Amino acid sequence: MTDIVLVDDHPVVRLGLRSLLETEPDLHVVGEAGTEAEGVATVERLRPDLVLMDLRLGTGSGVAAITAIREQADPPPVLVLTNHDADADILAAVEAGAAGYLLKDAPPDELLPAVRAAAAGETALAPAVAARLLQRMRDPGPTLSSRELEVLAQVRQGLSNTQIARALHLSEATVKSHLVHVFTKLDVTSRTAAVAEAHRRGLL
Repeated sequence: MTDIVLVDDHPVVRLGLRSLLETEPDLHVVGEAGTEAEGVATVERLRPDLVLMDLRLGTGSGVAAITAIREQADPPPVLVLTNHDADADILAAVEAGAAGYLLKDAPPDELLPAVRAAAAGETALAPAVAARLLQRMRDPGPTLSSRELEVLAQVRQGLSNTQIARALHLSEATVKSHLVHVFTKLDVTSRTAAVAEAHRRGLL
């Protein structure tokens, strides 16, 4: 029996996943959570065999939750199930320690084997995600650091350098430095162009 914790901020999604998973005799949902903090605490309390997690958890971050879970003693594998397929999301999740990455449009005959594979310690990637990672390995292009991506995501929201510094607990000088590096790596000269180019490259 594989004990699973579901972490997703949409109750309807959790209900649907529970209904699907529990039609299988070897899969059992032992807990649910809707936020980053709840997810980390629930996993630590229930010690499941697998965590099935979205990347967007309201105002919280699935990547941060993955990182926190992987830092627990004898942590379970975390399988990402999300709507987000940008290269930056995929890479951030894998770098945080995710055992696999699936998209929510995956059919049951793809999801269920992936759940079992991840629980067994194997890597489980949706075919489209695997193809994206392979292409990125072949043609990596410019790579932005996680902090540079965070700054650029704030720029996309229309925030000023002052607002970004406050939101990310950085100095304005550090924000400006990150933006200079972003502009150089993406070969652009403006904030708008940086966001557009990052989108074109699948970084945002």
